[in-house]
Amino acid sequence: MPKSPTLFPEEESYIAFLSDLKTRIRQAQVKAALAVNKELVLLYWQIGRDILQRQQEEGWGSKVITRLAKDLKREFPDMKGFSRTNLMYMRSFAEAYPDEQIVQQLVGQIPWGHNVRILDHVKDPQERIWYAQETIENGWSRNILELQIESKLYQRQGSAVNNFERALPQPQSDLANQLLKDPYNLDFLALTGTVQERELESALVKHIRDFLLELGVGFAFVGSQYRLEVSGNEYFMDLLFYHLKLRCYIIIDLKVTEFRPEYTGKMNFYVAVVDDLLRHPDDQPTIGIVLCKSKDRTTAEYALRNINTPIAVSTHQLPKHLEESLPTVEQLEMEMETAIAELEESDRKSDD
Repeated sequence: MPKSPTLFPEEESYIAFLSDLKTRIRQAQVKAALAVNKELVLLYWQIGRDILQRQQEEGWGSKVITRLAKDLKREFPDMKGFSRTNLMYMRSFAEAYPDEQIVQQLVGQIPWGHNVRILDHVKDPQERIWYAQETIENGWSRNILELQIESKLYQRQGSAVNNFERALPQPQSDLANQLLKDPYNLDFLALTGTVQERELESALVKHIRDFLLELGVGFAFVGSQYRLEVSGNEYFMDLLFYHLKLRCYIIIDLKVTEFRPEYTGKMNFYVAVVDDLLRHPDDQPTIGIVLCKSKDRTTAEYALRNINTPIAVSTHQLPKHLEESLPTVEQLEMEMETAIAELEESDRKSDD
């Protein structure tokens, strides 16, 4: 039964606790000089766990953390990390991960600063674990981790409409689905005015490092406006990538309008040609991604239902001022009609 909080713990109990912490810290110094991240994070977790236990079992109040910080800094003046704020983080860290195995096998593998950022910005336990796993797998810096959390990567992952379960073998279909996002965050683009598809493509190529980061680990850029020749005719794909983990080509067709069913027919053609002309016998089937301004999920699902080549339909999220400047399908059709009318008028005058 937890005791009611007290301003300060009993002196004898506190001194014994402080002495135990000093011994443990010295042991950690000898073992790893606190340079091995896992040892440091585990030590912080143990301190946080013990603070929690003392507060619950002996009724220690929050004031004890202030006193503990002063005493530890006095004992270890050359060590950073024993501020009151960091001790509070240790307490929160132990509270967030009560299972030591998770610390040993997962969150202990990433730096303390990364763990603090996850504690600050992610409240769901499963989501915290996911970001820790992704940090390990992708080698994210602290700034990149913050960027991914701010862009809500966890919620965007694996949510694009696709036919992978039917069109790809296991486990390829699951891996391909996991690499997809919806929407793709393109906030790093610095475009102004009305944006056309070719301008969007050029901007992505110009900022290819940022785009590769947003696409995720494993993407290798092959080319833009990649040329294909079929029966003497030329066709140009917007963006072509190769995925090192999936071992397949990935085609991205950029659209600045809402998804339309005919987009999947064009992508189906590209995927078939790349499979025949570029794909190595050891490669997995080529994947196509139609990247649009927006989509109606039901329409996209119907468009993919009877297509047996692996295609996904996702959306892009541009900076707000660019989203507002993108033309609608109707505007593009009107521009096309106007251009055709002008061409016909020019031809008529030439005939006269």
